[in-house]
Amino acid sequence: MELNTLRFISEKREKDFNKLNIYTAEELCRHFPRSYLDMTEVTLLRDAYHNDTLLTACEVLSVETNRYARRPYVKAMCQQSGHIFSAVWFNQPYVASKLKRGLYLFYGRVQNKFGMGCSMVNPSFEEADKNKYLKGLIPVYPLAGSLTQGVVRTAVRRALTKCAVETLIPRQLVKKYSLIPLKEAYQKVHAPENKHDVAEGSERIALEEYFLLISAFKVIKGGRDDARLNRYGVTAEQVRKFEERFPFGFTQGQKRAVDDIFENLNSPHKMNRLLQGDVGSGKTAVALTAVYMAVASGYQAVMISPTEVLARQNGSLLEKYFPDYCVRTLTGSTPASEKREIKKGVASGGVNILCGTHAVIQKDVAFANLALAVCDEQHRFGVAQRASLSDKGEGCDVLIMSATPIPRTLSLIFYGDLDITSIKDKPASRQEITTSVIPERKYADMYRYVAEQAKLGNKTYFVCPKIEGDEEGTVMSVTELYEELKGKLPGVRIALMHGRMKDKEKNEIMAEFKGGGYDCLVSTTVIEVGVDVPQATTMIIYNAERFGLSQLHQLRGRVGRGDKKSYCFLLPGTRSEEALERLSVIKNNTDGFKIAEEDLRLRGGGDFMGTRQSGRVLSEIKNLKFPVETVFTAKAISDEAFSGLFDVALLTKIASEKYESLKEVTLN
Repeated sequence: MELNTLRFISEKREKDFNKLNIYTAEELCRHFPRSYLDMTEVTLLRDAYHNDTLLTACEVLSVETNRYARRPYVKAMCQQSGHIFSAVWFNQPYVASKLKRGLYLFYGRVQNKFGMGCSMVNPSFEEADKNKYLKGLIPVYPLAGSLTQGVVRTAVRRALTKCAVETLIPRQLVKKYSLIPLKEAYQKVHAPENKHDVAEGSERIALEEYFLLISAFKVIKGGRDDARLNRYGVTAEQVRKFEERFPFGFTQGQKRAVDDIFENLNSPHKMNRLLQGDVGSGKTAVALTAVYMAVASGYQAVMISPTEVLARQNGSLLEKYFPDYCVRTLTGSTPASEKREIKKGVASGGVNILCGTHAVIQKDVAFANLALAVCDEQHRFGVAQRASLSDKGEGCDVLIMSATPIPRTLSLIFYGDLDITSIKDKPASRQEITTSVIPERKYADMYRYVAEQAKLGNKTYFVCPKIEGDEEGTVMSVTELYEELKGKLPGVRIALMHGRMKDKEKNEIMAEFKGGGYDCLVSTTVIEVGVDVPQATTMIIYNAERFGLSQLHQLRGRVGRGDKKSYCFLLPGTRSEEALERLSVIKNNTDGFKIAEEDLRLRGGGDFMGTRQSGRVLSEIKNLKFPVETVFTAKAISDEAFSGLFDVALLTKIASEKYESLKEVTLN
């Protein structure tokens, strides 16, 4: 059902929803909340931590309108249990006409700074005896364009009434495992009455969608080994000779990985291998060795990366280690004339190694004799995208790399048809990164440390979860932080980078940062994967509780890539017990596999195949015996929404039973 069939969706709103990759009412139903406003309990301000967001009851004593730096603001003095506090609304002069003396409910962010008293910033409010809106759990959705939370909530509610949400799990299995109806689960997630509803509904939806994902993988991969077509002529001695080009000795884990690949490429069946390893374990060196096996045997190789920054970084490495071969980099921002030249060279065989982004899998990119495809950071690509990459060469061998360690249970579920190699050791030269959780009272000390590091030539990353602030004012954004740091760090050269910038601009900023033009980089998670700046020694992450543990570990891995001692500072936006428990896992662990196991225990599986997974994973399935138009797109699972653990053993059992019924399914 198209979005414009919903009465509430205008043409402008439809375009804004399109920016969120929402084109149908069914996809709107799968636009899950990233969090909830918890108005189930009234809290006293004296029990709140700084930056906590809560519902509280108070008596408004007075209301006045003032101006500060030409900005109007409304200030109300309030009383609660004998304590006086203030509530302030910026750029909302109409609030003065809506507030009067009396009892109110306030919902918003608490400022409880030492020595400055307690206040609330831009809280929503309602008369206590007319409590209609400030109650229950209110969903908070990702936004785009001019969309507001109210618009999205209304649109989702109407989409749920129009769409037939039916399970694709066989009826006998639904009954056998007492699964609640899928539509009821969607209602519980989008309009929960309590936290139990969220947990029950999200677990049921996660089960449905993981189940479909696994079934899709089984159908797409087919569970069969394809016979080898390409014959590699490189000897083990030549491979060891190539390894000597690196300025370090390979670890035992790297050597085992190279041996596995060498054995694969000389077996009767084509390679389809997942190479997973922790941050800094040396996966790229292993991948370059695999590329050598292909090009030294007279074939072409391709390496695809999720971002242009990472693609150009990999391109530089390939040029460095393959001086005798023609290496070219193809991205979306490559000039048209250069693109034509590169594509011509790839088609004729003149280009031996092609490195790039999604641009390399376009239909007009044809290879002369492609034998090896390397996919870096596999979780950023959909199954169909990876399949189209391997289809560029007949009988093409595929090496998929992941720097997000996945527990063995999930590895077996998601990659049951792949050979898996894990690198668990790290180069001896790598120093351990010290991680600390920093309270706000120590921010000034932290800024002084950053300024000192800048004078020593060491660089700092500042990472925020958003480009712009949210409606609730609870999240630090890169734009706000960038302006704030310019005042707090005078003399320090600071750059700003985020996903809305054009690739060319991001490349220039990253090159300047790496080359010495900037001391600090304020960024969103666009620097999460692969970026290698040896001079970076400090990582500072705001609202750290909003990231998955594996994602925090990835971000931490952007520092400590040189020979200097490095630090990671986690700045939580809340001091809740749950948030501090999660952050303590990162603080006390540097092993990505252990962190991934703990992330699974605390949050469920959403972090592994959640919002970071892109692509319509079922787009290649043909002739399935269930309606593919309602089938899951992996990007739909929200890390924030799915915090309940699901039963992995149950999921595996259901999926295996479903797979038995899919054995006769064939692809066009």
